[in-house]
Order: sequence, then structure tokens, then C-alpha cells
Amino acid sequence: MNASISDPVELTVVIPAYNERARLPRTLDEVRAHLDGGAGRWELIVVDDGSTDGTARPVRAAARRDPRVRLLRTPANRGKGHAVRTGVLASRGRLVLVTDADLATPVEELARLRAGLAPGFAAAVGSRRRARRHPLRLAPACLGRLLIRALAVRGIDDTQCGFKLFDGRRARAAFAVARVDGWGFDVEILCLFARRGWPVAEVPVRWTHRPGSKIRPVDYAKALGEVVLVRLRHGRAAA
Repeated sequence: MNASISDPVELTVVIPAYNERARLPRTLDEVRAHLDGGAGRWELIVVDDGSTDGTARPVRAAARRDPRVRLLRTPANRGKGHAVRTGVLASRGRLVLVTDADLATPVEELARLRAGLAPGFAAAVGSRRRARRHPLRLAPACLGRLLIRALAVRGIDDTQCGFKLFDGRRARAAFAVARVDGWGFDVEILCLFARRGWPVAEVPVRWTHRPGSKIRPVDYAKALGEVVLVRLRHGRAAA
């Protein structure tokens, strides 16, 4: 933990957070404990996306105990895409893991994504295809997958799982030109990877529905609008 900031980092974990004060202490403890078990030199970046519940407090407390934990804040709520982009662009890792604050996919599933990158892929994205979804979210999710494949990205069944591992250099290059601030950001990033010829592996992961989701019914419509913008901006790409 006394290494210089200029020393190479093997893995950056980026966690976007909006009003997650209650969940973050446990999440930070679980992620740090797992990374200390053999992830090499790592850093953990939490991006507080304009929270109003004191989300930054447990992150600051963790950062005081462990300088590998970093807090970034946006002055207003801009959306998950903006938060993830902020964290990825600030990352230094050879690999970058993006994971949700609720750990719906346990951090231990990182090993599966690492294995997915082994054959030379530029990213490994978690897939919830076999996971049990909340009934109220199942139909919109199925419709969303069909529209995403038709409009923007083919070859990836589950673009929206919040557990993705990227080659760090390529991730920073893609997020540097990405513009989607909302829930549709995953589609834009995967479209950018595909259009650059950077192969993406889809890896089945464990996933459990967590109460307290930030997705509202209106967000599905907004995400569809963002997918349309991705198609207009980047065209359709085969992943």
C-alpha cells in the first residue's frame, strides 16, 4: 500500500454509486478482501454520481484506511453511463472491472471473466441468461435485448449486465469517445469495441436480484432512445 502512484496497476475496479450509503460499507469490505486474496496490485474507484444520502462518507472512511480506495464525485446526478465513464477514464489498471454497488454478481465471479479474457479477447461481459429475473423486469429486458440486437449490437445476448471486465487501454480509448450518460452506455461501449474489431466474450455469471434498484419504468424508454442514438452515431456492429 506504500507503492508509488506511478507504479503499474494490474486491476482497477470501478463502482458507480447513486444513493448507496447503506450498501457500500459491506460492498467495499467484500471487494477489498477478495482483491487482497490475489489480484495483484489493484485500485478501487467509487464514483458518487451526485448522491443526496451521504454516499461519499463510507468511501472516504475506507480511503483513509486504504489509499488504494479512491472517491470521485460529480456535482449532480448525470447517470450511470457518466459515472462509469468518469471512473474508467481515471483508471490506471491493465484490466478494468466495472461492477454494481449492490454486488448482484458476486466479486468472486471475476475469475470467470479473467478466464474469458485469456484467449485474447478485449473484454469479457457477464451474462445473466440463466439467472432468475424479477417478473416486473423480465418482459422489458427481453424486449430490450431484441431491440439492441436489431439496432446496435449483434452477437451479445446480455449487454446490460453490470459486471464487465475490460482490457484497460482499450476501455479508456472507447470511453474517451463515448457520449451516452444513461443506462444505454453499455450498448455504446460494446458497439465501439465491435466496430474497432476488439473481440468481446460473453461469460455466464451468478446473479441475484437485489431490492432497491435505481431503474424506473421511464428509464427503459430513455435507454431505448439512447440505443437509437448509438445506432445513428455509430451504426450497427457485429460483436
